[in-house]
Amino acid sequence: MPRLATPWRVTSAVAGAFALVIAAVSAGTPAYGQEPAAQQLVVDLGERTGAFRGAASGALYGLSDEGVPSDNTLEPLRLTTVNQKPPAGAQHPNGDALVVAAPFFRNGGQYIQINVQDMYAQWTYENAGGVIPCNQVCFDDYMKKLAWVVDQVKKSPYADRIVYVPFNEPDGIWYNTSTGNAAQYQTRMNALLTQWKAAVEYIREHHKGARVMGTNDAVFRARNYGDFLTYARDNNVLPDFVSWHQLDSSGLNPQNANYFRNNYRVYRELERERGISPIPININEYGGNRDLTVPGQLVQYVSMFEEAKVDAGGKAYWTAAGLLGGDVVETNKPGGGWWFYKMYADMAGGDTVKVTPPAATTVDKLEAIASIDDRRRQARIVAGGGTATDFDVVVEDIDEELFGEKVNVTLAATTWSGQNSDAPPPVVLLDQDFTPENGKLVIPVRGLGVNGDGGPNIDLMAAYEIVLSPGGTGTPRPVELPWRASYEAELATITAGTISTFGTPANWNAAATSGTRHVGNLTQSNSAVTFGVEVPKAGAYKLSILYGNQTGQPSQQVLTVNGGQAQFVDYQATLNFQWRTRKDVVVQLEAGANQISLAKSHPQLGTAAGQATLDRIDLEPAPAGPATRHYEAERSQTKGEVTYEYDKRQQSGAGFLTLKRGGEAMFTVYAEEDGYYDLEFRHNSPGKRGSVTANIGLDRRAVSGAVLRANPGGGFWKTDRHRLFLSAGVNRVTVEPTGPTPVRLDRVSATRATSGPQPVQVIEAEAATRSGSAAVENHGYASGGKYVGWVGQGPQNRLTLQVDVDKAGDYLLVVHYANDERKSGHVYNADIISRPLDISVNEARSSRYWFKNTWSWGNWWARGVPVTLKAGTNTITLFNDPANGAKAQGCPTPCIPELDSPWGPNLDKFAIAPIKTG
Repeated sequence: MPRLATPWRVTSAVAGAFALVIAAVSAGTPAYGQEPAAQQLVVDLGERTGAFRGAASGALYGLSDEGVPSDNTLEPLRLTTVNQKPPAGAQHPNGDALVVAAPFFRNGGQYIQINVQDMYAQWTYENAGGVIPCNQVCFDDYMKKLAWVVDQVKKSPYADRIVYVPFNEPDGIWYNTSTGNAAQYQTRMNALLTQWKAAVEYIREHHKGARVMGTNDAVFRARNYGDFLTYARDNNVLPDFVSWHQLDSSGLNPQNANYFRNNYRVYRELERERGISPIPININEYGGNRDLTVPGQLVQYVSMFEEAKVDAGGKAYWTAAGLLGGDVVETNKPGGGWWFYKMYADMAGGDTVKVTPPAATTVDKLEAIASIDDRRRQARIVAGGGTATDFDVVVEDIDEELFGEKVNVTLAATTWSGQNSDAPPPVVLLDQDFTPENGKLVIPVRGLGVNGDGGPNIDLMAAYEIVLSPGGTGTPRPVELPWRASYEAELATITAGTISTFGTPANWNAAATSGTRHVGNLTQSNSAVTFGVEVPKAGAYKLSILYGNQTGQPSQQVLTVNGGQAQFVDYQATLNFQWRTRKDVVVQLEAGANQISLAKSHPQLGTAAGQATLDRIDLEPAPAGPATRHYEAERSQTKGEVTYEYDKRQQSGAGFLTLKRGGEAMFTVYAEEDGYYDLEFRHNSPGKRGSVTANIGLDRRAVSGAVLRANPGGGFWKTDRHRLFLSAGVNRVTVEPTGPTPVRLDRVSATRATSGPQPVQVIEAEAATRSGSAAVENHGYASGGKYVGWVGQGPQNRLTLQVDVDKAGDYLLVVHYANDERKSGHVYNADIISRPLDISVNEARSSRYWFKNTWSWGNWWARGVPVTLKAGTNTITLFNDPANGAKAQGCPTPCIPELDSPWGPNLDKFAIAPIKTG
């Protein structure tokens, strides 16, 4: 049984996965008489190491279609680059570089890499010559494809923002220069170098100003890169970016993350020996499958890349495209990994400072990134990974002129949420003012053992963010954390099931698993996993079940608590049994010990449909009502004329912003579900009472009637409330002054609306007007048991909604849908396809929206689409006209033009709501 949290020592979790406590922040030693932690991570704010680069958040095949993933999930990460397939490349059914360029660049991206060899359908790429190295027949075929790609790219509006990657992993594919045989190596390397020269010269001759990247080996080898640099220097074909991959986290291979520092040092020495000026480095594939989506693993890579100031880095691709490496769930929902990269992006604008992590004693180790920003008067530290023991973060050389006598310290944490379940914003664990001694603070990170095994519980899978700001004036927010506990399935009582291991250094290419094990094969009539849990008091608890389900349809298990009444728990399908998502159920528990069982069958209830693997359960008290989330203005992402101030005693948190004309503050506001939220803006806006001082935007759209208004007199801070319809996941809320008068902005708060006006209309798809082939079908998990399919193959096969509204304005149409269309797929590639819908309002010209694959025809997800309606009756028509799809003609065989699916998704129901109400 776990030990229970005491009143002053509280465990914390994201989705119940954390078990971390901050005992105190002190100057020199931990409080409460505790011994110093075994590990110390030292941050020296006085030793700057260069401008923050912030470019390691890219991904291979991270984007797939316009809006997949959403702009909301792209912009806050401040992406630099992604790696996509070339126009009409056959490697994937979607994700062409020129198709995803518009959403990528409008959200701040700098350049897109294209793997030219992705013109071929199969990895390891078809070899037309059938021999190693690539012979003349092979290379002629390649050059034909390269010529077509160059022609498409150079005439596009994004020509100067595309970087060519001529070869991908040539140390294995086509050339196999990884061989240990000296004669074979020389023959193969000569072929690669000769063909590299021909490809690069062709690109630069036919696309003036084009940039190239290479050699893009799977493993960094000094021999290979030394020979490459010598040849490329002598033949005037040096790349604009040097790239290689860091994938294997087994500790047995120089690809391993811990080898990067050595690889980087050796590579730079190779350049110096040859008189070559430093070339920007791009580690455009990093991380094993075990690392993706796990903040504590990702921080280990990113910290080293930031330390070396690599030009950019991108997560590797292992299963499904269009997910930003697995960090975006569905289309608009953030996973734990997404929040880690948001922490990383929030360092933009400052300088990095020296970080001294503990010495490496294992493959995985504690690492950190740290920065200081003079303009913001903030320091930020993101740490995590590789430790299951307490550790101290020691912050040195804190400048009193920058921070003042007191320093506000906040600490928040985000952890792994599974590969396909979303995560709320990082949990705030500490928000308090402290006085440094001799410019030093020690921030102890402590665990209390509130886990099912009773053992240490510093979260190996978590990343922790520490922010230092001037203190002593504002009002830190009290931190009240509920009791939470986690229980691994493999440690429970298992009947007729099998424990399997995943995501360890030894099997790094298996997906991450909590505790590195899960329980599967729960298919016998007596199969069951029974958890012994202990809770502090009787009452309602939220039970979160982390599971996998690859059956292709929703499945079930039988849930019983303390042998009482049984109920079926329904599980959505996941991509595979290794991909985990979360199911939340409210259960009644007694104070003290309880038994929670998840089984295949029950004598009275019967047998559950399908099967699922079990990874972990989490428990916390069921919420009594909607939570209010606070977003401090000085922590928002800003641009333009903005100053950071810390001098108002009534201010919330550490400080506030002053926005001048042209300035903007952007808040990433999280919504647990689609619906109305009350947003409160705490501000001081001078001017004539009632005059408009700032506009409010939602997802980069100005919200009609949502403004901040001057209200002089009385207290300094005023609060404006606006009720807005938010999409489940993340939403970009922006504040911009409307004139020359500055606006002081303190905080934005968001609460799910539970009363008052909520004018949402719901229309079942089967109740709408059908035309052509559109037909009503049955499915037990669809709303009302029915849905409409066969919309597509032309505008005649459509669905039409009649919507009556009182006011003209901007509305959100939330489409509930299912889509599991796939191409043939590869061993490592699900080849999922997004299905589009053309949506026309009142017979106006249609707009096209893409609906991501839902892993199953029985999973019903939602995507919001903005529409503008007139007062009275409106007609909304949904169809799929293939003539509106992306087309590429004339590409060389076996090039496959990227064509959108001719069918729309299956349609379940629709919700229509004005974006602003009240």
